[in-house]
Amino acid sequence: MRRNPFLYGLQKLLLFLASMLLLSVTVFYAARLAPGDPLVAYYGERAEKLTPEERTQAEERLGLYDPLHTQYLRWLSNALRGDFGMSYKYKTDVLDIIGKRLNNTLLLGGTGFVLIFALSPVLGILCARFEDRPLDRLLCRAGALSSCIPEFWLSLALILIFSVWLRLLPSSGAYAVGKARDWGDRLIHLLLPLTVVVLSHLWYYAYMIRNKLLEEIRANYVLLAKAKGLNRRQILLRHCLRNILPPYFSMMAIAVPHILGGTYVTETVFSYPGLGALSYESARCQDTYLLMALCLFSGGAVMLCGMLAQAVNERLDPRIRPGGGMEVDHFG
Repeated sequence: MRRNPFLYGLQKLLLFLASMLLLSVTVFYAARLAPGDPLVAYYGERAEKLTPEERTQAEERLGLYDPLHTQYLRWLSNALRGDFGMSYKYKTDVLDIIGKRLNNTLLLGGTGFVLIFALSPVLGILCARFEDRPLDRLLCRAGALSSCIPEFWLSLALILIFSVWLRLLPSSGAYAVGKARDWGDRLIHLLLPLTVVVLSHLWYYAYMIRNKLLEEIRANYVLLAKAKGLNRRQILLRHCLRNILPPYFSMMAIAVPHILGGTYVTETVFSYPGLGALSYESARCQDTYLLMALCLFSGGAVMLCGMLAQAVNERLDPRIRPGGGMEVDHFG
């Protein structure tokens, strides 16, 4: 069977758009029906002092009196033109607010992603090289312990130790006042949240690599390598590691939403000015349009990474493509 690349791409695009539409509907209705008062986000403490007439005028001006489906369709029509609305709390366009916070999240999450997938092969190879020896048992126990600790609890513990007791590192923020361009100061503020992001996810992927390597080292072709006089280290690096690299690369794409979620939680605890802390603020204040844009951005990133992972897997393993092994590869 032959697959039409255009139709396949169109099917993926339509699936992505339908998923984004469903996500937008869910978030909009959940935000509007949740307990709370959107006027508090817009007026702050003054909302409690508004007279009934002033409150009615404010709700009419913000379009809160219209039926929910009318409010959603109006937002959707504007969003299709690139206008995602105004933040109630910040009184400015939501895309401008997200743009100012995006770099901080990319710095924290991106650095964490690189460190996780740079260190996990090292730990996985060490554990496989010294299987069932003291080093392997020590790394397995330490890794299992670190991966079982929730991000918020680990964040609070590090703040207590390094910020409160030892007073060595700042407990919040991305930089000190007036030092936004000082990368040394940014690095100091990044150390604790970055440690939480890395420790919370590192062992999960290192353990997967360890198990994959141990599966490979028990394969039949390893007997031939041993017969040629290769030792365990040479077999791991020359043969086994090469065979697990393709699924490892696809695993990196799948890991993006996993690490992104942990980054959001860490940002909230450390009051790190990124998209995670912004999402918490917008949900708490019922800043609907800002929350909509953040959910669509995060959800879109997760869906695209999932599609990318599927594309990588189909590229590496023709058996899982539509049509199976009989399919002709149009891209190679």
